[in-house]
Amino acid sequence: MPVDKMVDLSGSQLRRLPLHICSFRELVKLYLSDNNLNHLPPELEQLQNLQILALDFNNFKALPLVVCTLKQLCILYLGNNKLCSLPLELRLLQNLKTLWIESNCLQYLPEVVCELTLLKTLHAGSNALRTLPTQLRCLQELRTIWLSGNLLSEFPTVLLDMPFLEVIDVDRNSIRFFPSLAHLPGLKLVIYDHNPCRNAPKVAKGVRRVGRWSEETPEPRKRSGAVVEIPLDERPSPPPAIKPELEVEPC
Repeated sequence: MPVDKMVDLSGSQLRRLPLHICSFRELVKLYLSDNNLNHLPPELEQLQNLQILALDFNNFKALPLVVCTLKQLCILYLGNNKLCSLPLELRLLQNLKTLWIESNCLQYLPEVVCELTLLKTLHAGSNALRTLPTQLRCLQELRTIWLSGNLLSEFPTVLLDMPFLEVIDVDRNSIRFFPSLAHLPGLKLVIYDHNPCRNAPKVAKGVRRVGRWSEETPEPRKRSGAVVEIPLDERPSPPPAIKPELEVEPC
């Protein structure tokens, strides 16, 4: 048993988990990132003290159900696999606070995620999400949600009903219009860059925006109800400063 209660086998070109790892029953952290795993042995269930499990950058097409028996898990890394769904048994992980499911094959956010009541951070970027389930509002502990690189054509309305959100990232989607977010009292940061939007989301004072027409760039000018973006080279330059004439003293 490692003294620090951690095993890191990342980048070891593993095709199967060495069974002797499952005998370390006091193990708290297990990193299996960047291997060639597509299944896990049932003996993994013996690691009931495990709090962090990293399975990202592997070849999982489905989440092994044995993972859902590790009820002390707080952080679960599943990014960069080939997952198209998540099992209903995931709801058993009621201590989960951070879930990484980015860069998979998800066309919808599995509703079972909405049953993880202690979840604080959700990384779901680089999938094929078009909408979010309305049940997401049940996650009252959720503070940050990362949705960049999906297929959202509208800003997810369910996020408007989540006043405790602190960070919203919808970078690199297809959102054309942003509703006001000024009513979200907990919001600290909204990232909306690389969308074909015609407006910036309105936010409360002190909230940072990252995207077109944010603090660093002006919002588009409105003309007859239409929004018109003024190219930089067409914006009038300020008039030159007029130098005061010098009084000529008589000789």
